[in-house]
Amino acid sequence: MCGITGIFDTRDRRPVNRALLEAMNLAQFHRGPDEGGVHLEPGLGLAHRRLSIIDLSSGRQPLFNEDGSVAVTYNGEIYNFAELTEELKAAGHRFRTHCDTEVIVHAWEQWGADCVRRFRGMFAFAVWDRNSETLFLARDRLGIKPLYYALLPDGLCLFASELKALMVHPHLPRALDPRGVDDYFAYGYVPEPRTVYQAVRKLPPGHTLTLRRGAPPAEPREYWDVPFTPHAALDEAEAAEELVARLRDAVRIRLVAEVPLGAFLSGGVDSSAVVALMAGLGDAPVNTCAIGFNVPRYDESAFAAQVAEHCHTRHRTRQVDPDDFDLLDRLAGLYDEPFADSSALPTYRVCELARQEVTVALSGDGGDENLAGYRRYRFHAAEERWRGLMPGALRRPLFGALARAYPKADWAPRVLRAKATFQALARDAVEGYFHSVAVVRDEQRNRLYSEAFRRQLDGYHPVSVLRHHAARAPTEDPVSLAQYLDLKTYLPGDILTKVDRASMAHALEVRVPILDHPLVEWISGLPSQMKLRGGEGKYLFKKAMEPYLPHDILYRRKQGFAVPLDQWFRGPLAGRLEETLLGERMGDCGLFNPDTLRHLVEAHTSGRRDYSAPLWSLFMFEAFLRRNEGS
Repeated sequence: MCGITGIFDTRDRRPVNRALLEAMNLAQFHRGPDEGGVHLEPGLGLAHRRLSIIDLSSGRQPLFNEDGSVAVTYNGEIYNFAELTEELKAAGHRFRTHCDTEVIVHAWEQWGADCVRRFRGMFAFAVWDRNSETLFLARDRLGIKPLYYALLPDGLCLFASELKALMVHPHLPRALDPRGVDDYFAYGYVPEPRTVYQAVRKLPPGHTLTLRRGAPPAEPREYWDVPFTPHAALDEAEAAEELVARLRDAVRIRLVAEVPLGAFLSGGVDSSAVVALMAGLGDAPVNTCAIGFNVPRYDESAFAAQVAEHCHTRHRTRQVDPDDFDLLDRLAGLYDEPFADSSALPTYRVCELARQEVTVALSGDGGDENLAGYRRYRFHAAEERWRGLMPGALRRPLFGALARAYPKADWAPRVLRAKATFQALARDAVEGYFHSVAVVRDEQRNRLYSEAFRRQLDGYHPVSVLRHHAARAPTEDPVSLAQYLDLKTYLPGDILTKVDRASMAHALEVRVPILDHPLVEWISGLPSQMKLRGGEGKYLFKKAMEPYLPHDILYRRKQGFAVPLDQWFRGPLAGRLEETLLGERMGDCGLFNPDTLRHLVEAHTSGRRDYSAPLWSLFMFEAFLRRNEGS
């Protein structure tokens, strides 16, 4: 795995500052500590940091074609590179290495922008074609690998694997994007393509961007989407057998490496399935690792150990203090943008543990989104059934009025919380799903923001992110629509971002077989009843894995990878919370209502309310502001 960065003059051939490009590249040293490379020519600079995985003795980047007219700087793995190499050799291309990187330059020569459709893997890369003076940026279909870019007013295009590399450039505008800030507090991350900065964008998953010198700025172009095309009649037994065969193949092709390889093992269904299939594909024991907590409600290490024993892995567990505060300041530096998924802390620690033994680790990420594992899918489907009993034109005003009239009772037993039920029934499907995933909900965000910041938002609402994707969704099934929205937002913006930054901080490559795109396409075509049935998420997946894993592993209650925020903010972090959120930085930034900040802190620390989610979002935003001031 690697880090890439570059500078391209879209208007002319002004010289690129080598020292500046090298400084941008050095900002991503952690992504590739094995080797660095820089290429300069008039109007262009490409740079690369390398973590050697395949063809350790060659494959240095930027890498060129035979005559030096096409160059690539690349981050990722193309798992079908051997087959593509043979096809390209048959077409007359000559190869000098045995790595997947060289496939990209020859694939560009052979197929142009359509080359990305031929790649099976995870990638973010930039191809420079000197003959046509074209810079081609591409990101993999699911967004496993990141790619940021900025088009500056003077015509320069900057790009990099991480935002911190772009921030090295002295002419990059630092103004915050009010919509990006609102998105962050709504979702806990900033969804693609927006970032927290007005001047910077993320290239969305499954998109490319083609920039030609002298041509008007282009827009990203989509080359792939999750199809949700229904399969022909397929019974449950056939579907289960094919699911295992396809996942086994996805695991198999991810075992190619010339460095030590292992897997994360949480004891959940997804990572356990990956480990079970890995164990069946080789003779040597699989290297697995897990994190344990000394607080029972957060600890899954016993389940991981059970799977390790069942699969005869070489297993290691590291007990982590739940009061692991050393990482709090470091997280802001890892993620560059504000990022409010608290499971980033244990994710960092499990990556640290894995890197002690291996350079490549397989994970089970993507299973919940693909196979309907989140409980919120069940709730969303139930709400949609109720909404379907009454036309929207009647339902919205009726239940909206009831919601306004009924008192708020978050403190009461769920059966008495009719206000929340009325509010849910008044919403449409997308509003309802947004409400289920929002970290800081509408009323709370409205009270949180200052009047001046609300004016800057000018009526913007983060639900528009989901509406944009829902309008293009290839499915109307309620469960499938919720999955589609997560595959477009939560998966790349939160889950994959969290794992990429935490793993690359330790120069660890993480491969995600459940996000093998042919597998994702096939799973999307299964009827939602095979994914969610009778309140059981991942129904078919669990049935399919019954011959491979213990029953109590497959059917235990989903636990998640959490940390005790509510306890932290009432105990060891209470003083720091008050100092941080009620201090000068949060007051002077002009974004927040100080009375609301004080209420959140006092109500939570006194035990009257659980505001741990919005407080953590604010806590991490302050850490971002502090770091941003020094950048």
